[in-house]
Amino acid sequence: MGKAHSIAPESRTPSTNEEIDVVKLCRQQLGIVAVVPSTEENHNQTIFLLSGNISLPQWIIGRDTTEISGTASDTLEFLCQNEHGSARLQHTFSNMSAVSVCSRVRFDPNHYGDFIVFSYSTTLFTNEFQLRAKVSPKEIKVALCVHGNQSSYHTAFANNASFHSLCVIWAGNSGNWSFSVDGQAFDGGNLQHPSKHIRGDGFFTVGQEQDMLNGSLNSEKTFCGSITQLYIWNRMLGANEIQTMEKECKPVISGLIFKWNTSGLIIKNNFIQMHRESFHCRVISQMPNKDTCVTYDPDSGKCYMDLCETQNGNDNQFQKDNTENFPNTPFFTEVIKYLQASPDLEDFNSTSPTDSELLRLSLIAQSVVKVINNSPGIITPSDLLYLTQTIEMAAAAQANKTSVSSAIVMSMTTNYLNLASGLIDPAMEKQWEDLKPLGIQHRPWMVVENIDKLLWALADTIYAEKTSFKVSSKNLDVYMEPKRLSQMSCSCVYKPSTQAVQSGSQDEILIPDTEVQRVYSLGHKDVMFIHSYYSSLSDILFQSEIKAPVLQKTDSARSSVRRLATAIISATVRDVSMGKNVPVSVQYSLSTVKKVEYSKPVTPACMFWNVSMMGTYASDWSDKGCVVLHSGSDTTSCFCNHTTNFAVLMNYMEIRWSAEEESILTKLTFIGSGASLCALVVTLMLFTVLDIPKSDRISIHKNLFISLTLAQIVLLCSGSAIHNKVACTMVAALLHLFFMAAFSWMLVEGLLLWSKVVTVNLSEDRHMKYYYLIGWGLPVLIVTITLASASGNYSADGHCWLSVQNGVIWGFAGPVIFIIMVNIMVLTRVVVITISTAKRRSLMLAANTSPVEQVSEQIRAAIKAVLVLLPILGLTWLCGVLVPFSIIMAYIFILLNSLQRGCSFLSWLQFCGLSPQQEHVYLVLSGVLCQLKIQKCAIL
Repeated sequence: MGKAHSIAPESRTPSTNEEIDVVKLCRQQLGIVAVVPSTEENHNQTIFLLSGNISLPQWIIGRDTTEISGTASDTLEFLCQNEHGSARLQHTFSNMSAVSVCSRVRFDPNHYGDFIVFSYSTTLFTNEFQLRAKVSPKEIKVALCVHGNQSSYHTAFANNASFHSLCVIWAGNSGNWSFSVDGQAFDGGNLQHPSKHIRGDGFFTVGQEQDMLNGSLNSEKTFCGSITQLYIWNRMLGANEIQTMEKECKPVISGLIFKWNTSGLIIKNNFIQMHRESFHCRVISQMPNKDTCVTYDPDSGKCYMDLCETQNGNDNQFQKDNTENFPNTPFFTEVIKYLQASPDLEDFNSTSPTDSELLRLSLIAQSVVKVINNSPGIITPSDLLYLTQTIEMAAAAQANKTSVSSAIVMSMTTNYLNLASGLIDPAMEKQWEDLKPLGIQHRPWMVVENIDKLLWALADTIYAEKTSFKVSSKNLDVYMEPKRLSQMSCSCVYKPSTQAVQSGSQDEILIPDTEVQRVYSLGHKDVMFIHSYYSSLSDILFQSEIKAPVLQKTDSARSSVRRLATAIISATVRDVSMGKNVPVSVQYSLSTVKKVEYSKPVTPACMFWNVSMMGTYASDWSDKGCVVLHSGSDTTSCFCNHTTNFAVLMNYMEIRWSAEEESILTKLTFIGSGASLCALVVTLMLFTVLDIPKSDRISIHKNLFISLTLAQIVLLCSGSAIHNKVACTMVAALLHLFFMAAFSWMLVEGLLLWSKVVTVNLSEDRHMKYYYLIGWGLPVLIVTITLASASGNYSADGHCWLSVQNGVIWGFAGPVIFIIMVNIMVLTRVVVITISTAKRRSLMLAANTSPVEQVSEQIRAAIKAVLVLLPILGLTWLCGVLVPFSIIMAYIFILLNSLQRGCSFLSWLQFCGLSPQQEHVYLVLSGVLCQLKIQKCAIL
């Protein structure tokens, strides 16, 4: 239990900031002074107060008082000098039948004209969804543009240089739209369009109109002002929800597809600046005026209004509330238990409000670390995202707190660094990966960027005491040291502690003495050297390839895919007197901690993480200003002319086709697939219509054709499922099943051929049950095991087939390789027997043929056997292994497996005149030649 003291006001009305501080203190550190919401609690409160001989009126809150809450967020400021500046969202959009977009905007009051607040462009419309503004000296008018159709302009608010919450809502079915400003709806209309939805796969740009999809920008309508807290929902928000967001300063979660985070933006042009802005949200009260407050009279048990200057009692007691506004998850339920059981809670009353705030944050971090260590399995992706944001909140809380105790600040920072170490532990890889479907980009990097902010704030706070700071944990090592440059005569070298690095590692980063002297000559005298080292981050980021390809000029079909292969190390030189970082050149060496057995490695690349990278690709790795000094078998040394987070990425060869080649391959694939499907259907019809005696051979042929037919039907329909994760996984599983069944029946064909040709077993009826078990039972078993072991990552990104990144592809490639090896053995044996038979035949006809003709007959027999049996046994898929090395092999692979369809019908013309063995070969060939490659890398 703790005691809350009411604030005895002086003879003036408290300012807004003071009100915020008081309410924040009561809510976050002490709780609520007194809450009397009902008649029953009035009675209980009266009994409680009178039992303590308290009869004077008491201050209360929580019933009619104005509640004030605050929030701070990164804000984009467009400097009105910008010709092509914009900020693009790194988010992949799906089709939306309804959309709501809300943001806080502030227009520059000195610039007038037409501006674009945001624009969303697709392949069909560059102005698919767009919010426009017309700024005049007195007011701001806004208009909505949907599918190229624009509404009229409507007055939104006065041009008063203040932030306003602006929401736009549109429904595709009805075409109705509406605007809301500061939580209140003010206008609406109708913009009907036949498509009834906003198309996906577009580009959302803040502050700029797009003249083409992801192309040039229209500089005449560049936004002029500030934008922050932009949120996007794939549904219509209700009026009550918008009012609630305005009151509580936080977005509605349901349907939220983009949450404001500047790390999820690609910022173009230096005329866009970023800074933090604080916002206050006030719930409208029922108070008569601002000079009155709510009091509670124990004698009457009633509440009434009184002047805030009146002196009243301060003896109410209550149970302290330290649960914060945590998510309602099992993880935070455990965190709350640790918080409530902590003895440090009692220390809050004896410290200043600023110290109490930092102590509270420190205690939260301690409790979170305990839960992560004791119960790591209960943390969810949403918990992970929330905790990432708390690190940023901690950095904002300690910013500019120069009067606070350095011991408190360092203690809080240490706890949050330990928290960050737990978040980037390799054990959290699955939770980070599960954030990917939510469209959250650069997931673990959000932690790194927030750690940077935390360390910069700490440096500004503790530098005056010339105090060093060091933290070393399992996944993170941090070292911070103040230096007077006039007294430095050597290089600054940082080597991570032994706890953070691998055994025998030579990882280090060095700022040369020439750079130290250069910085001093620029007028920087006292600086803080900040170093950090992330030893295990590569384990989480390893599966995420760097998407920007480095194409080789000699071969358009080959490229480099870069993968993180080392720890991550950083160096920052911060001039705390100016509150900014000073760019310097550095040299660093990193040991390779992991290599991929993925084709052959090309070369290492020295890279840095660029938080404001401009580019087409989602990756923010860049090699600008960085070169490789030395590359050994285990260590790579680099030089970069700036400071940030550095690493070494290994280039691995991967197949990449040009857009034109991809288009040709795709067309050939689907043309061949359609023709193959027709040939298979005709073949199955011939089986049904013609009076063919039933036999084991016919049953095996039918099952092979059925599996191939089903596989190609699913393949032709797979394109429509790419944008739906569940549907795409289902399509991938069906393709896996049916193509695996086709190969299983090819294995059965090989076994049957061995039985007919090698062992000459003419009766196979007793083996048919085993053949069915192999043909259908084995594929079902393989697909089931693969699905169960894939852990939700069964299908690949970008197409509905098995994922290559996590090895799921081997659930198909492994059995296929085994089947091909068995059938190669069958083919070899059959060819040997065929040559032997041809040789005996030549000897019988020796009197009429020359030796040359005899040899020719044997060669002809061998070639015929190989050509007939290659497709029947699936051996044409061997060409797929050579696809990465030449695009010619890709064309050959598709042609061999897709474009041999005429044999299905022609084989029937000869069927009646063939021997049983020949019937077998030709009949199987008629269907197998029609098989289609699923993906050109299917067996890689």
